[in-house]
Amino acid sequence: MGEVFAGRYELIDPIGRGGVGAVWRAWDHRRRRYVAAKVLQQSDAHTLLRFVREQALRIDHPHVLAPASWAADDDKVLFTMDLVSGGSLAHVIGDYGPLPPRFVCVLLDQLLSGLAAVHAEGVVHRDIKPANILLEATGTGRPHLRLSDFGISMRKGEPRLTETNYVVGTPGYFAPEQMMGAEPDFTADLFAVGLVALYLLQGTKPDSQALVDYFLTHGTPGAPQGIPEPLWQVLAGLLQPDPQARFRSATGARKALTTAVEMLPDAGPDEEPVEVFDQIGPLPAGFGPEGPAAAAPVPDAAPAPDTAPDPSETGSFHLPPPPAQQPQLQPHSAQTAPTSPYAAPASAPTQLSAPSPAHPLSPHAAAPDFAQAPTSAVPSMQPPTRQYTAHAPVVPAQSAAPVPVPAATPATRPGPPPKVAIPVLIVALVCLAVGIWALTQA
Repeated sequence: MGEVFAGRYELIDPIGRGGVGAVWRAWDHRRRRYVAAKVLQQSDAHTLLRFVREQALRIDHPHVLAPASWAADDDKVLFTMDLVSGGSLAHVIGDYGPLPPRFVCVLLDQLLSGLAAVHAEGVVHRDIKPANILLEATGTGRPHLRLSDFGISMRKGEPRLTETNYVVGTPGYFAPEQMMGAEPDFTADLFAVGLVALYLLQGTKPDSQALVDYFLTHGTPGAPQGIPEPLWQVLAGLLQPDPQARFRSATGARKALTTAVEMLPDAGPDEEPVEVFDQIGPLPAGFGPEGPAAAAPVPDAAPAPDTAPDPSETGSFHLPPPPAQQPQLQPHSAQTAPTSPYAAPASAPTQLSAPSPAHPLSPHAAAPDFAQAPTSAVPSMQPPTRQYTAHAPVVPAQSAAPVPVPAATPATRPGPPPKVAIPVLIVALVCLAVGIWALTQA
């Protein structure tokens, strides 16, 4: 089994690495489900502050993968999020290369929808790239995109964690104004969205600097090969070098995309469907769909041996346990002739019959010899309670003069030792003297 973090999250296997730590597949013992857990890689103040910013983000949106909970254990901290198993957009491009325009429009619409929810919270993502855009493992069905990794995101107006002459993000997905040291803004995220869309349509990472230079020198270029003109007009509105010339919001870009999709040609019959595979892989040994495998059941203890008593040495059999009420034995003469153990006195109204001669526990005797074991007679109204054995019967003792028993002397409890009793007595006398003196002074 894996390491249990903070008594709740069991780390199973690493599935990725982010900007500030490794991402693990983990089992949440409280909620009984698998989650993705990002474990902080180092604990310096700068990284901790970024961690606090990321785990504090709470955005509930189907296309946003924001942290759900967090925990700390000794010198390590982690936060958890939903486990998304379809890999990132980089995995899809690695499997298929350039994607069909209509498929790209579905992904782009979901990305803009999630980004609109992030911007509505006043947060600038600052690191939109294919590796941070994850997919559910939907197979050949409709894809489901999740925008993730808010490690360097920040709210507009918050203090920056880097100096003004440093740029935070991924090279190749910077907006031109970021390279100039401008404050993070929503339009910088939209520029990165345009670059991601080009990556999906062309299958290779675009040269953002060459693209910006061409826009600045020649204006908006024509649609590249393989990109429909209506879709290119939307992408050109995202890729303008001047942030004032771009779409001002993700919602506005999404509306323009919806109009462009209506003008796209239908997919051809020979177009290969895009399948989103499970990129995480099977669970390791000891884990199943319902969590860690249960421990092997402890085998039941061996049944207790039959402790029923064996037949006595005379070949007799045992009677069932006696009832709660014990019979009273009657005295009899020492000269009484041996009789059957079930024989009642002559004055008794009924008599119990002897057991059957064919006894199953004595195969060599035709009938057990009951006469060899004398026993005492019992009243006919009381059920027999003593088992028949070869031992001598219990005969009541003859009456004898009572033996006087000396009365028990009550035990005396020892008092406290002198070392305790004397100081207590002195303190009591002093209190008494003080009390008397107080009364005389009143």
